[in-house]
Amino acid sequence: MPLLTQQEIKDRALAFAKEWEGTTREKAESQTFWNEFFNIFGLSRRRVASFEEPAKKIGTKPGSIDLFWKGTLIVEHKSKGKDLTKAYQQALDYFPGIQEQDLPQYVLVSDFTNFRLYDLDTSEETDFTLSDLPQKVHLFGFISGYKRHSYHDEDPVNVKVAEKMGELHDKLLISGYAGHELEAFLVRLIYCLFADDTGIFPKDHFHYIIENRTNPNGSDTGSLLATIFQLLNQPTEQRQKSTDEELTQFPYVNGNLFNENLSIPSFDAKMRKLLLESCSFDWGKVSPAIFGSMFQAVMDKGKRRNLGAHYTSEKNILKVVRGLFLDELLQEFDKVKSDAIKLKQLRDRIAQFRFFDPACGCGNFLIITYRELRKLEISILKQLDKLKGCNTRQLVMDVLTISKIDVDSMYGIEIEEFPARIAEVALWLTDHQMNMELSREFGQTFVRLPLKKSAHIYHGNALQLNWETIIEKPSSSDQTTLYILGNPPFVGKKARSEEQNKDMELVFGNADRAGILDYVCCWYVKTMKFIENSRIQAAFVSTNSITQGEQVGALWRFLLRQDIKINFAHRTFRWSNEARGKAAVFCVIIGFAKFDKACKRIFDYSDPNAEPMEIKSKQINPYLVDSDILLINSRGKPICSVPELNFGSMPNDDGNLLFSEDEKAAFLIKEPKAKKYIKPLISAHEFLHGEKRYCLWLKEAEPAEIRELPEVKKRVEAVRQYRSHSTRSATRKLADYPSLFGEIRQPESTFVLIPLHSSENRKIIPMAFCDKTYIANNSCATLPNATLYHFGILQSSMHMAWTRQVCGRLEGRYRYSNNIVYNNYPWPENPTPEKQRRVKEKAQKMLEIRAKFPNSTLADLYDTNATPKALVDAHRELDSAVDACYRSKIFRTEMERLGYLFDLYKHYTIPLIQASEKTKKKERKMKN
Repeated sequence: MPLLTQQEIKDRALAFAKEWEGTTREKAESQTFWNEFFNIFGLSRRRVASFEEPAKKIGTKPGSIDLFWKGTLIVEHKSKGKDLTKAYQQALDYFPGIQEQDLPQYVLVSDFTNFRLYDLDTSEETDFTLSDLPQKVHLFGFISGYKRHSYHDEDPVNVKVAEKMGELHDKLLISGYAGHELEAFLVRLIYCLFADDTGIFPKDHFHYIIENRTNPNGSDTGSLLATIFQLLNQPTEQRQKSTDEELTQFPYVNGNLFNENLSIPSFDAKMRKLLLESCSFDWGKVSPAIFGSMFQAVMDKGKRRNLGAHYTSEKNILKVVRGLFLDELLQEFDKVKSDAIKLKQLRDRIAQFRFFDPACGCGNFLIITYRELRKLEISILKQLDKLKGCNTRQLVMDVLTISKIDVDSMYGIEIEEFPARIAEVALWLTDHQMNMELSREFGQTFVRLPLKKSAHIYHGNALQLNWETIIEKPSSSDQTTLYILGNPPFVGKKARSEEQNKDMELVFGNADRAGILDYVCCWYVKTMKFIENSRIQAAFVSTNSITQGEQVGALWRFLLRQDIKINFAHRTFRWSNEARGKAAVFCVIIGFAKFDKACKRIFDYSDPNAEPMEIKSKQINPYLVDSDILLINSRGKPICSVPELNFGSMPNDDGNLLFSEDEKAAFLIKEPKAKKYIKPLISAHEFLHGEKRYCLWLKEAEPAEIRELPEVKKRVEAVRQYRSHSTRSATRKLADYPSLFGEIRQPESTFVLIPLHSSENRKIIPMAFCDKTYIANNSCATLPNATLYHFGILQSSMHMAWTRQVCGRLEGRYRYSNNIVYNNYPWPENPTPEKQRRVKEKAQKMLEIRAKFPNSTLADLYDTNATPKALVDAHRELDSAVDACYRSKIFRTEMERLGYLFDLYKHYTIPLIQASEKTKKKERKMKN
């Protein structure tokens, strides 16, 4: 039976109310009452009854439920005038006897005249009388197919449904049904399960057929499914007249989804049970945008334990969609909503939009984009209806033309076939959901069946395909607008496969230093080439590493030469990930084109877990800062007159020169004369966590002394053996002097120690003064000849703002460096002696506060949840003193600090660049 319009449902409800109102009825007539009630919504009571199972009450009380529709509804009917609250409690008494997957969402109690509907998911309770029923039919959208659904990223139903389908996948795979046929079969099942709960099929008709028309042993389940799939691909007028009446209720779908002939899978009782359990879920609650990625994940048993980590949240997708085009459209809609002509023009314009995701996966970015565009179109139509002289109601009578937007406006490329097919189906399902939304708003049934259009989802390697064969670039005279968006794969240099390395070579060619880049950068360059001479706009989610450290110069020098402009950006935020034990991913979103937009926007986060704050900007540079376009290059010397930063010493000894506290004690029992050569060793870990390690430091040892110490000789020999057998020639050369660290850079005086790696959760990277007797490991950097002034600047918010922006990252942790961070840091320009004195004073005070907590490590002191108030206050005073060295005006945000620092960097480096150019010019003249 086709989906009834809302007006038809209201008319039926009115007739039902008139028939039953005012009559004296007994409970014995309830069966007739409910038969006619379900007929209001186009659903036969017989079909609902087919899902009924005996449900036992708790305790010893006898009882029989009036109606139980598995997974949907339970009805308790009473004679006129009976207590409905008591009836509700009686209905709940049946719940302990119902299997979990069959528990209903709704409880309906009635005494012929009065109704009370409980939604157990939302805890909503609605009372109404029989005469009110025509105005309350929207409450029963779960019967008619017009139910309005809200989707939540973490809704357990998404996970449970995906897991159940994963189990069915495994059973079929074990049975020998595998490969392309298995994937195509499951995609068809997904469509049917969605269709059963969203009004494409009569409500629960697919479930009913599987439940009642197949053998419990599953032997004929596969063949029945094959028959259903065949009917879904066959126009109703071409079907055999002898086709079973109940099977003819399946509509003609088309769209090539059911076109391919698949071999028939053999089911058994367990497989049939899994299919029925999948049918029992309310698929109307499942978001196509989320489910596709989850279902893809369950195909991999290794990923299944972290189910929930393998989808992109709608919240994050909307950050891309809104920044790229939607916010502007919503603003325009708000401006023209009182002008019918301009509203129609806006509607016509968005109908010409095309969207392309060149790494689309299961299509979640395209799905959310399509949904939001359709929602805007509905808003436009509703507004037109409100305006005088615009008869939209007459327009909607032609339901086939009411929506000008269709799924063929969506384009994608996906390297794996299965998610590509899911994307195609998920877009059809989203289209249907929006058609139902349109139908609810205008009281007309708008269903696009048979499917005549489909999304253009291509299976292939996006980096090896010519995109112009996938989607045509709009010409300057074309009315079409094209947007490119998505979430290309995050793969770092070390994790790339051989095939991915070949892709990098294909995309970048001989570009300088392309090898250090993340794989995601390929999509930026490929897009850059595709949008040449066009007004196409693009936006990608990427790892934040492409806006930090050495990757910035390698990627953005390439893009900036081709005149790429950044028009909006989300600075670093934490990627949504609810799976336990899964490493966090820190991302950025970059919107770009070959032209500048008048209004540029930066979305800044006070911390990666916070909500963004929008900042209007004039220019967005590759560090996603409102400042001039510049690149921080690797530099061998500081740009300012400050001490030089060095790396610590590297043992390269296979552990033979190193000791823990216990190992040192045991060693000195055997070799007490070696005590003067045992030095405290500081690595980043020991420094931050207050742990102790030691090393054999034989730099000043006489050869004769080493020969007289047998335990020392053993360790030195072990170092020699280790180095001489190395595969690296540089390490083998070090075997010539095995008593020494492989690289020695130990300061000869007191120095500031800087851990090269530190948690991103700390507001600063803790540093400290160390005596020269402490050997700094290569996981640290050392700053000899530093004063309290230098130390104070390095421990300030000003320096940390710079560090956070330009340093590299190891996962989320800061990776400090001399050539990128320290040597490029713009120190205050000519601060007065008094201002320097104040920085020294506040730095000393901060060190004295630290010393008041002798039992706490630096990791303890700088844990954001444990930092003592006195230390917080000391750092604030230090920040105030350091800020005053830069300018008198207060810095309100980190973005202000960064903007100032980038401007100062440019001020310092322009003369250096000019001097370098003069030197090069002079050298060229000398050569000539």
